Amino acid sequence: MISFPPCKINLGLQIRHKRADGFHALSTIFYPVPFTDVLEVIRSSDDSEPVHFTATGLPIAGDSAQNLCVRAVMLMRERFPDLPAVKIHLHKVIPTGAGLGGGSSDGAHTLILLNRLFSLGLNDTTLAEMALTLGSDCPFFIHEKPTLAHGRGEQFESIQLDLKHYQLVLIHPGIHVSTAEAFRSLNRSEQDEWPILPWQDIVSQPVSAWKHGLINDFEEPVFAAHPRIGQLKAMLYQMGAVYASMSGSGSAVFGLFDPETPISVEADPGHHVFQCRLAV
Repeated sequence: MISFPPCKINLGLQIRHKRADGFHALSTIFYPVPFTDVLEVIRSSDDSEPVHFTATGLPIAGDSAQNLCVRAVMLMRERFPDLPAVKIHLHKVIPTGAGLGGGSSDGAHTLILLNRLFSLGLNDTTLAEMALTLGSDCPFFIHEKPTLAHGRGEQFESIQLDLKHYQLVLIHPGIHVSTAEAFRSLNRSEQDEWPILPWQDIVSQPVSAWKHGLINDFEEPVFAAHPRIGQLKAMLYQMGAVYASMSGSGSAVFGLFDPETPISVEADPGHHVFQCRLAV
């Protein structure tokens, strides 16, 4: 059984304060993008290990035992101890450490495929609850609809937003940005308590008006540490983007273009460029 886990972009990202549990309170809009990995899950004939994981494509750092696909299998086995052994193959296309949520999407889609493959009967609400134990943004990839997220990124509410037919250009410059360092650079405390932005009011305006209202708080410190990322955002505006931003804590940046705008991107060596028309 095969699926195509997509990535997401952040339309604005507000870091409001540091919580007592050490996480940061944030608000953001998650938007699905049809730039996908390829994930296959099949039943294994070898029951000596619960999951056999292999990967191709872009390199994946870290111990494969901690990969979210593997962790998703072990999580499902906690609920279903007799779950048959499986083989998982992940072809990695979405860059890691890019602020695109590719790993979270892979983990969520593993849960979805296991549920379908073995007819486990779990609904999306239950799958989303399970996905939350894998990561704060994992539940988003169960539903994959434009979503306003609060809390540490796990409290979701629907938002009216339609970017269908806009052209998207996504650029990953091959730079690794430490999420932990990005949070530290913001220097938020438990006393900050910044008010939540009027998200629906902002996105109800023309996309060309988002530039000054839909801000990613990580951009200032990340651009200071990695000027090339800021240069790429500026380049997208020079190309004619009506809105451009960094996604998450970086390092990927994206631009939204009107449907009829001609686009030509010359990628630097080591850059990953993805271009599409949005379908949601």
